[in-house]
Amino acid sequence: MTTLHLPDFLVLCLCADWCGTCRSYRGTFDAVAAAHPEAGFHWVDVEDDAEWFGDIEVETFPTVLILRADTVLFLGPMLPQAQHLERTVETLAALSAEEVQRYAAASAERRGWQEVADVRTALAGRARSRG
Repeated sequence: MTTLHLPDFLVLCLCADWCGTCRSYRGTFDAVAAAHPEAGFHWVDVEDDAEWFGDIEVETFPTVLILRADTVLFLGPMLPQAQHLERTVETLAALSAEEVQRYAAASAERRGWQEVADVRTALAGRARSRG
């Protein structure tokens, strides 16, 4: 059985294989991932993996989902440029545990993000099914 180690800080890019912007963004996403080996970066095709991410609505590509433990810190479209992802990752990774909780509860939109499916369990299940 394949075991997937999931660090505390996760960054998922929700894209589609047919999307030219997503295909172009893949290298950027991978480069930012290489600069942050302490985090878990995962590329998720919204069509191939649709069953596991539940009610997440992806309206624009690329869409990025960032979690710290089980708290969703970001869920939305991301300009397909490295500096935007890099700045977002660095800012959110630097938050203390108290700041994470305040940030996640600061608006109705952010509180709504907390209803996202259990991403950690879904990623582990995805790894087992592909392992």
